[in-house]
Amino acid sequence: MKKVVMGLMFLLTLSLMAQRPHEQEGRRMAKEKMTAEQVATLQTKKLTLALDLTEDQQKKVKQINLANAEFHESKMAERDAKNEEHDAKKPSTEERFNMQNERLERQLAEQKQMKQILTDEQYAQWRKLKMKRHERGKRKKKGEGRRG
Repeated sequence: MKKVVMGLMFLLTLSLMAQRPHEQEGRRMAKEKMTAEQVATLQTKKLTLALDLTEDQQKKVKQINLANAEFHESKMAERDAKNEEHDAKKPSTEERFNMQNERLERQLAEQKQMKQILTDEQYAQWRKLKMKRHERGKRKKKGEGRRG
């Protein structure tokens, strides 16, 4: 009897663990439904809180965030269209190089714009925030998550 109960508890635990990835879908789906304007507004407000931006800085940063959000939205739509066509083959080495190069060029352009908008102190803090987010993304990719 004890073995049966332990076996059932093991199966129950296993089935609950298998359903955990679906918890994240709700958050992801809610984020996907936001427009580029909404995403840019939220990002700008978060930066305003973190860096104490002036009104002029907020307007300029929002323009950058809006351009990034619109670009991201178009790339997501492009990816979804490829997935619907079932033409989701892996990109060639040349295509991967071009995608990474384009991404890095966009990051450099954003960095240059932010350096012109922010004060030296704000810029240093912004770089720290970017690095933290980058490290958090690396941990997620490795599967470590928050608990390490």
